[in-house]
Order: sequence, then structure tokens, then C-alpha cells
Amino acid sequence: MAVKETTASETAASETAASETAVLADALAAPASPTSRLAGARRRLGWIGMACVGVVAAVVLAAVVGQFLVPYDPTVGSVTQRHLGSSAEHLLGTDQAGRDIFSRLIAGARTSLLGPLIVVGATAVAGSALALTAVWFGGKVDAFLGRVLDVLFAFPSLLLAILGVAIFGPGLVTASIALAVAYIPYSARVIRSVALRERHLPYVKAAELQGINGFTITVRHILPNVWTQILTGSTINFGYAIVDLAALSFLGLGIQPPEADWGLMISNGQESLQQGFPEQSLYAGLCIVVTVAAMAYIGERLGGRAAAGRSKR
Repeated sequence: MAVKETTASETAASETAASETAVLADALAAPASPTSRLAGARRRLGWIGMACVGVVAAVVLAAVVGQFLVPYDPTVGSVTQRHLGSSAEHLLGTDQAGRDIFSRLIAGARTSLLGPLIVVGATAVAGSALALTAVWFGGKVDAFLGRVLDVLFAFPSLLLAILGVAIFGPGLVTASIALAVAYIPYSARVIRSVALRERHLPYVKAAELQGINGFTITVRHILPNVWTQILTGSTINFGYAIVDLAALSFLGLGIQPPEADWGLMISNGQESLQQGFPEQSLYAGLCIVVTVAAMAYIGERLGGRAAAGRSKR
């Protein structure tokens, strides 16, 4: 009887090890090719999503090469050309200082995208690092990081950004970093919830049994499985960051005159708006709305469909 029990236990142990090894092999399997991933993303987006991608691509192109294509210097105006209407010479007219509105919109795309890019990059890196650290170590480390994030949660994001700018002075980089600090708790909480589920899946246990250290497991196996959530959150945060940084520029705490920025253009156009010249504020606000809507739609389609696909598996 003892021999049979020993044999049965050894068989069960070998089967368990074999299954865990199979799970690890699946986890280590080669990822899908870039072509198949691109095709899958195109299917998830649909034609509306591809149109949104085109809008975002156009804005990015304007931000990268627009400064070489603008017909006029966006920071130099003429008092003799104030509030001119749309014409072949000035496509969208001129503002209260005689500056070409079209040139300022193109030039403003660079600062209006650079700031959110800093916010999203810093938020994704810091939020992912905090979330994965909390998930892997758990216990007191998880509790401590959770309390720190709770403290940051107590302050509205825009209020933290205004506080940071008030301390370190106005400017694009200062406003972006201050806003990133305010965004980190939100991203960290979402990433932690997804990573926590991955932490307790069999492939992680199998990797530990293989003697792989925690850092390697986290970076090579857990992180790729939460990457979709990170990308989706970054896409949505990008839209929020555009709005918040535009609000800071509107309040005079972001980009400073005479530089071109969409939020600053809305602020500068207030007086002109009251005088019956809404073009500057109208076009700048339209650029913000269209860009944010396109980014939000892309993030919702990619994130929502990806989550649905994981739930089916």
C-alpha cells in the first residue's frame, strides 16, 4: 500500500510539473508577428477608428514638420493686419496682433502634443513601475504604495498641477511634470488591478519553479500581458493631458506668449471673441476637441475590444 501511495504521489507530482512546464512554454511562446498585430488593430478600430488615426497622424505631422511649412512667422504680427478675415493670403484670418491664425495653429500643434507626450510617458513608466512592484512584493510594500497613492488621490489633478507650477514657475516642462505626478495614481491603480490577476496565474508559478528571478518574470512575462492596458490608458490619458495643459495655458501657467499653443490661443482670443472676432478661439478649440475625441475613440476601441478578447479566452 505504501508503495502504491508513493507511486501515485510521484505520478501526480510529475503531472503537475509537466502541466506547469507546458504553461510556461505557452507563456514563453513567440509573440504574434507585427503584421498580424497591425491587422488585428485595424479590425478593432473599424473605418471610424482609422479615420481617427488619420486625424491624429495629421496633427503629429503638423507638429513635426509644420514649422517648416507655415506661410508666416507664428510669433510676429502687424498692427495693420489685425482681425483680417479668411482669404487666399491668410487662410483662417489673423488675430488681434495681426498674426496668421493658420500658422499659429500649425505651430501650436507641436507644443500641444509635446506636453501630453511628456505627461503620458512619465505616467506610464512611473505608474507601471509602482504597480508591478506592489503586485510582485505584495504585503507591506503593496499597502505602503497604496497609501501613498491614496494621498495623491485626495487632490484633483489640475490642482496639483497648478500647485507645482506655482512653486517651480510656469512653462511647458514644469506643467507637464506636475500634471504627470497627478496622473500617476490613476494609472498605477488600473495597471495594478490587471497585473494582480496575472501574478496569480499558473505561468508565473511555473516560471518561479524554473528558478527565474522576480525581476525577469515581471519584465518579460507579466509586463507584456498588461501592455494592452498600459497602451489603452496612455491613449486616453493623452487626450485628458491635452485638455488639462490647455487649461493651464489658458490660465497663463503653461506656454507663455508669444509662443503658439492651442490653449493660449483660446485665452488670447477672449477679448476678440467679445468684439465679434471668434476665429482664433474657435479654431483653436476645434483643434483640441477633434484631437481629444480622436484619441479617446482610438483608446476605447483598442482597449474595449482587447479586454473582450481576453475575457473570451
